[in-house]
Amino acid sequence: MSRLNVGNLFNENEDGAPVVSGISTFSSPNYFVPPSGSTAQRPSSPGEGMIRFNTDSGHLEYYTGTHWADVIVNNNELGNQLVTNSAGGTGTRGLFAGGTAPSPTPFVDTIDYISISTLGNAQDFGNLTAAQASAAGLASRTRGLFGGGYTPTMIKSIDFVTIASTGNAADFGDLTVTTRGSFACSNSTRGLIGGGQGPGADLQNNIDYITIASTGSVQDFGDMTAAIGFIKGCSSSVRGVFGGGETSPAQINVIQYVTISSTGNAQDFGDLTVIRGYAASCSSSTRGVFGGGYPATNVIDFITISSTGNALDFGDRTSATYGSSACSNSIRGVWGGDSGNSGTIDFVTIAATGNASDFGDLSVGRSIPGACSNGHGGL
Repeated sequence: MSRLNVGNLFNENEDGAPVVSGISTFSSPNYFVPPSGSTAQRPSSPGEGMIRFNTDSGHLEYYTGTHWADVIVNNNELGNQLVTNSAGGTGTRGLFAGGTAPSPTPFVDTIDYISISTLGNAQDFGNLTAAQASAAGLASRTRGLFGGGYTPTMIKSIDFVTIASTGNAADFGDLTVTTRGSFACSNSTRGLIGGGQGPGADLQNNIDYITIASTGSVQDFGDMTAAIGFIKGCSSSVRGVFGGGETSPAQINVIQYVTISSTGNAQDFGDLTVIRGYAASCSSSTRGVFGGGYPATNVIDFITISSTGNALDFGDRTSATYGSSACSNSIRGVWGGDSGNSGTIDFVTIAATGNASDFGDLSVGRSIPGACSNGHGGL
């Protein structure tokens, strides 16, 4: 075996190591170690095609010429590959759990699933541990969690499921605060749940963090900038973003953000284009979208997650409504559930702008389900 050990090797301009041009071959059966560092340590003037390991996200990333993007190597192809619509459950899987439905059953325990890359009606996945609504949904690539909600008594329990299978949910643990209408977001290992309305209609500002693979692991993360209920969140692998909601006594359009891998209080990001609560949100690794909301609106906004600033207009949902939840496969964003209990599912292409289109229907028409997927922008 030959080994080349070189220290202080510079190019002819003495501003770094030599540039290797042409076709270079690495024949070792082992590995090579790319440059690595945190998000804050990214090069200040990157060039297109640069590649590095991000120690905050735990992912390889490359510079596209306009932004840093994750190198995605995971295969989320689930279900029956011979059935090419959502009935087959193929591709990245989105889940919609619980919700409120018309009498005589005001609360449901139904969990539906869809294949986000296809079209079609949702299929039965299983049941939550109890009939409930307004849970906060988050997920890793393997496990989905639904935390808090009401039955109609407000709860702080967390359910979990294995997304690649079907079946009933099991108990994960409890949030630190009894709440409903909280935001949720996650990366591949850690989930955040924060804000919401507690017993007695008291609004909350706390943020909990959860190690998704470990049941019972709920700890304090920090606080939001204010006590806010009925707020929605989304994420990249580095940053969690949450916006809209209700303070006492009015709806707001404020957007906040945190760094998921750390702990600490939220900071101001900017504002949504329209003041509203229940603005169901989802994301790719770079862009977040917020759709619908209360008072009933069809507005869809978008933000660039790695920056700060006010949201911009994306397009419109198929109807003016609230009470939806959203999930994504990083290419397509999907909204399910609505205040009219119609069961309609909408979708958009996240990287584009434009109006939503019809995807299909939930198995039970309902409002404020919890939602998550195994391929969202934080993974």
